[in-house]
Amino acid sequence: MCGLLATSVLCSGVLLAQDAAPTPASAAAPTGPTIEQRVFDLEKYVTNGQAGKDGDKEWTSNIAGPGPGHNAWQMVSTALVIFMTLPGLALFYGGLVRKKNVLSVIAQCMGIAGLVTILWWACGYSLSFGAGNAFIGDLQYKMFEGVSPYASGAGYWWISDSMWAMFQLSFAIITPALIIGAIAERMKFLAVMVFVAIWMFAVYFPFAHMVWSGTGFMCGPLNADAGIKAIDFAGGTVVHMTSGWSALVLCIILGKRKGYGKDSMAPHSMVLCAVGTGMLWVGWYGFNAGSALGADGIAANAFTTTTLAAATAGFVWAVAEWIVRGKPSVLGFCSGIVAGLVVITPGAGFVTATSSVIIGVFAGVIPFLAVAYLKKLLGYDDALDTFGVHGVGGTLGAILTGVFASKEANPGIEGLLNGLVGEQLKAVGLTIVWSVVATVIISLVVKVVVGLRVDPEVESQGLDLAEHGEAGYEH
Repeated sequence: MCGLLATSVLCSGVLLAQDAAPTPASAAAPTGPTIEQRVFDLEKYVTNGQAGKDGDKEWTSNIAGPGPGHNAWQMVSTALVIFMTLPGLALFYGGLVRKKNVLSVIAQCMGIAGLVTILWWACGYSLSFGAGNAFIGDLQYKMFEGVSPYASGAGYWWISDSMWAMFQLSFAIITPALIIGAIAERMKFLAVMVFVAIWMFAVYFPFAHMVWSGTGFMCGPLNADAGIKAIDFAGGTVVHMTSGWSALVLCIILGKRKGYGKDSMAPHSMVLCAVGTGMLWVGWYGFNAGSALGADGIAANAFTTTTLAAATAGFVWAVAEWIVRGKPSVLGFCSGIVAGLVVITPGAGFVTATSSVIIGVFAGVIPFLAVAYLKKLLGYDDALDTFGVHGVGGTLGAILTGVFASKEANPGIEGLLNGLVGEQLKAVGLTIVWSVVATVIISLVVKVVVGLRVDPEVESQGLDLAEHGEAGYEH
């Protein structure tokens, strides 16, 4: 009892010290929250819950606004996701292309980062998270109007509204950057920029809104009136399926690389690819654990499931390759790790540790089969296996999330578990159809307006010198 009293007095003293500024005698200060309500608010901060509201009782919390610990984790997570694109994805893709095209891939990643950031500030964030309707937001947050670093609640209770906007920007950057893996070594830089600009409005902004906005058509956890009550913790549909299926369509329309199937197109540097893979794995903790929107138990679970799935899939892919081809390659380990990260993404905060290992096994087998056999069977030139890993992996992850989601991992989804597999299948179907149709239209428009493909001579010489006037290597 004495300890509790001392704690209460200490908490009261700390909080009252913040209000120590004198006020005029004529203006009596309004009655603040009680000591019990202040302790309640502190408990909610620790558990990443809502302060200032206990049942039907509401009050103005003295610690309203961004919470230091949770907000700090969001800042770190945002930096980690940006790190995934630059330098992670740039090095991963850069190592997989021929050396004459390494800078073209890096330039495309950098160009997309700049372009998408400008669009996000101008209207993309608003179209993604403004109230709008079930399919697209509105312009209430254009040019970040009303997005304050000192306010919280736009994303979650304790993270700054500005950090929520920046965290979501990091997702918006990497998603279209994934597409360039399918069309590497043959698409004009200008065409890539024009395609991405249109694609963000036609595909990414609507899907970010539908899946993660409180008014979204597929946002089961937040929208009681959602047409499809699906769940997607960190971007199985929004990020990996949209980019993966769009990549497949774009590479088919673009056509195969010159000499594909005849000339050697082996990765020029598996060292760069392996380094990029490590960066992607580390950055993915921001991607998945950061999507808990606070440093809480759900974040810890997402961190755990991400690790288990990535490691399991990397090992299983290499073993499958060992069985089929006689040797486990570094490329196999790298591809498997990324596939595991992709497949666990939509379920990272919804599934248990054991389920994530099972998901990792699926991630090491199904995308491997897509990369090793489906691509050859259908004859498309997905240069760096964007569709095989992200399209197939994202689709697999969305479905397996419906199978393995558990209230043991995340109590907040208990009411959504009944019939969840069916809802996930609906979300998968809508994502595929929308992404494919939109990409066909955008690709044809870009082809007419600026052209899609570099000249054969440029392709033979390499895009680095022809498009950027630089070479990745002196010799």
